[in-house]
Amino acid sequence: MTGERGTRRKDRVARLGLHLVLAAGLVVMVGPFVWMVLSSFKTESEIRQVPMTWLPDEVTFANYGDLFARLDFPTYFTNSVVVTVFTTLTNLLFCSAAGYALAKLPFGGRRLLFAVVLGTIMVPNIVTIVPLFVLSSNLGLVNTLAGLILPFAAQAFGVFLMRQFILSIPDDLLEAARIDGATEFRIFRRIVLPLCRPALATLGILTFLSSWNNFLWPLVSATTEDTYTLPVALALYAIGQNRTDYDLLLAGSVVVVVPVLVVFVLLQRHFVRGIATTGLK
Repeated sequence: MTGERGTRRKDRVARLGLHLVLAAGLVVMVGPFVWMVLSSFKTESEIRQVPMTWLPDEVTFANYGDLFARLDFPTYFTNSVVVTVFTTLTNLLFCSAAGYALAKLPFGGRRLLFAVVLGTIMVPNIVTIVPLFVLSSNLGLVNTLAGLILPFAAQAFGVFLMRQFILSIPDDLLEAARIDGATEFRIFRRIVLPLCRPALATLGILTFLSSWNNFLWPLVSATTEDTYTLPVALALYAIGQNRTDYDLLLAGSVVVVVPVLVVFVLLQRHFVRGIATTGLK
């Protein structure tokens, strides 16, 4: 009995320690975001105040008013939505199709092709900026929304993610459909895609997040205000050469983050399921 009580006590202490570590991690992760939201309702002088404060002494909505007054917000928001939605949809289509081919269709060089796809993941994006810009310029895509979408229409990580999930689909199910006369396209559309909803939700959230927050490529490719996305416009207007308007920057950051949170909340169940099951076979 004494040994069992000691074991239970150790288990409770271990669980308590684990919960404390997780709580500390949560504070570290959420703390800056909470401060950003609260500070977006502060005045510029209070934001720069040392030591910093969490709650605003005087709540003001002037920062959001200045944000919408100084920025052509409808244009920038529309550009971000168009680029993000089309980038996400193309990734869902092309990455799932490529993942299905690499997972279930036998053809020569399949392993080599998949190794090449994995190899591109290890190449930093900054390395490809110059050749990508030259290629886009030669194709006449610079300073166009298409030029912001096409370079990211299919990404290696998405292909890898979908392939790993599709590997878990039983081959017998696909063979039965082929025996019944179904074409590969019909198998992909009617069987594979419905079974891949968790992985598609995961890929959709990750692609939406990376595309919505993408800054470097839109900064390089978009040369006029009519093609700016929200992150680019916010950086150019809030961060000057000699001064940074933190009130405008924080209010704009909150506006930029809200759509991502909404998408995640709507798809979080599928996202968690996709993360938990991807790679299991």
